Amino acid sequence: MLQPKKTKFRREQKNVMKGMAQRGNQLAFGSFGLKTLENCWITAQQIESARQAISRCMNREGQIWIRIFPVKPFTKKPLDTRMGKGKGD
Repeated sequence: MLQPKKTKFRREQKNVMKGMAQRGNQLAFGSFGLKTLENCWITAQQIESARQAISRCMNREGQIWIRIFPVKPFTKKPLDTRMGKGKGD
């Protein structure tokens, strides 16, 4: 799974997303591509599951280029946990 080798802080603040991406949304390699319909954070697990599904459908023929990298750590509180008590793990 993709993750940075070294980060300065374990958790990062959530910034506000404003609209769709203006750069990096054109094909650079290959003939086909996937594009999101709305702005949202994409986790490393989602990237890995998409890569596995695509490679399974391609029967390991051709090439896949993944041009996004999950730099921002994605934290979430577990279910059945009350609010507060610090940031989720």
